[in-house]
Amino acid sequence: MDSEIVKVDQKIIVGMKLEISLLENQTQTLWQRFMPKLNSISNRLDNNLISMSIYSSDYFHSFNPSNRFMKWAGVEVSEEPIIGDGLEIIKIPKGLYVRFLYQGLPSQAGPFYQSIFQEWFPKSGYKLDQRPHFEVMGDKYKNNEPSSEEMIYIPVME
Repeated sequence: MDSEIVKVDQKIIVGMKLEISLLENQTQTLWQRFMPKLNSISNRLDNNLISMSIYSSDYFHSFNPSNRFMKWAGVEVSEEPIIGDGLEIIKIPKGLYVRFLYQGLPSQAGPFYQSIFQEWFPKSGYKLDQRPHFEVMGDKYKNNEPSSEEMIYIPVME
């Protein structure tokens, strides 16, 4: 499992959020609500899409797939635009992240994430930090295609 520790500057994200759990995963519904609003967002930095998860401080201590967390669908912008129509602004604080390349179907990502938390973290010397987790879906992201690629960012501290 290839990984890289990277410093990430603060990111300003415009998007929509929904409280979900892994058992009641409504990520697809969230993206279906967000995508029609995409062209109304000004100051976009690029064509990448950002999927972000915000977990409570004890989410991973007593992991249960029915635990709820906040899921975001969004894009990065250069400065805060005037927004409306159900869109919100959130900032991802700067800090250290471990970055992984994931290739495959979103529905098959579970074992990949499991190996990060059960294998990579115990061997890494890093600890999970309490900041948003996010994925960047760029040009190589192809929804529901086995060859799809996205970059996964998980916050870490030494």
